Amino acid sequence: MLTTDELGRYNRHLLIPEFGLAGQERLKAARVLVIGCGGLGSPILLYLAAAGVGTLGIIDGDRVDESNLQRQILYGTESIGKAKVEETAKRLQSLNPFCTIEPYFEQLTSKNALGILEKYDLIIDGSDNFPTRYLVNDACLLLNKPLIYGAIYRFEGQVAIFNYQNSPNYRDLFPTPPPPELAPNCAEAGVLGVLPGIIGSLQANEAIKLLAGIGEPLVGKLFVMDALTLTTRIIKIPRLPARFIIDKLIDYDEFCGIKTPDWEMEVTPEQLAEMLKNNLDFQLIDVREANEYAVDNLGGELMPLSVLTDFTGQISREKMVVIHCQSGMRSQKAIQQLREQQGFMNLKNLKGGLAAFRKMH
Repeated sequence: MLTTDELGRYNRHLLIPEFGLAGQERLKAARVLVIGCGGLGSPILLYLAAAGVGTLGIIDGDRVDESNLQRQILYGTESIGKAKVEETAKRLQSLNPFCTIEPYFEQLTSKNALGILEKYDLIIDGSDNFPTRYLVNDACLLLNKPLIYGAIYRFEGQVAIFNYQNSPNYRDLFPTPPPPELAPNCAEAGVLGVLPGIIGSLQANEAIKLLAGIGEPLVGKLFVMDALTLTTRIIKIPRLPARFIIDKLIDYDEFCGIKTPDWEMEVTPEQLAEMLKNNLDFQLIDVREANEYAVDNLGGELMPLSVLTDFTGQISREKMVVIHCQSGMRSQKAIQQLREQQGFMNLKNLKGGLAAFRKMH
């Protein structure tokens, strides 16, 4: 039952004939888990808390970085360096004290996923990488939980509802993951700041429709939007005739082709800082693109991955070579390429890339 204060707060919902008191009470009784408090998670969580969802679980093991503020509207400059879930919990509780907030300051893994997801009625994926998407999808299948999916890339966004009343799931849309080098996250590829606001709001809209039992949700359909042309389309998702059988959670990094680098091939941000401070004799190479280098760099030699073969004659074979990109993915690919094709054995990857180095400072 809604209290007198809640009746006043949610008055504009109660005035809608299709929604009304029954819909608002369903929201209050619901338990929703949002994966990630980033670009998508920000509008999802703000609108669901404002709408009156009774319990919101939030899981994210990251801290606020300055580069997040261009799109992650949950945070302000004073949030930099703080745990996202803690800042999010304070913001949501301030927005709506009638909501119960359950924060998890950790990364979602195959070990903890089932234990966390089983406590909620609806799961919303606001992650930005393929291993987490497959993990969330498979956990929802095992637990029979509906999943609202969202994804963003530069100017394009996608929304869909999976595993609702035996509807298609994420693996029907993407049976196999793309190669890691073709699947950059926002830190690698960039994203228009307003896009996650739009897509995250659409995810929140679909969640409210499902929870309140109104409208026609995006079940078995993929909504695709191009922010540059402001064109949209809806694609029907077919069920694959030979579906992948999910009976347990697996190593999703391995499934997505992400190899754990040999520790001997890595340099931590702290180690690199010491090397630079002590003027050690090593070569520092930046494999990002020229426009990224112009925005921020560590003073290394620019050798973009896209044309790396043009620079192999300039790479030392005698001294240590530290290669970096924005987050560590492209530099890892560069090292693999140089080792396999050119026989380089003196290369080390900057763990976490420039983003991790800047976060340290």
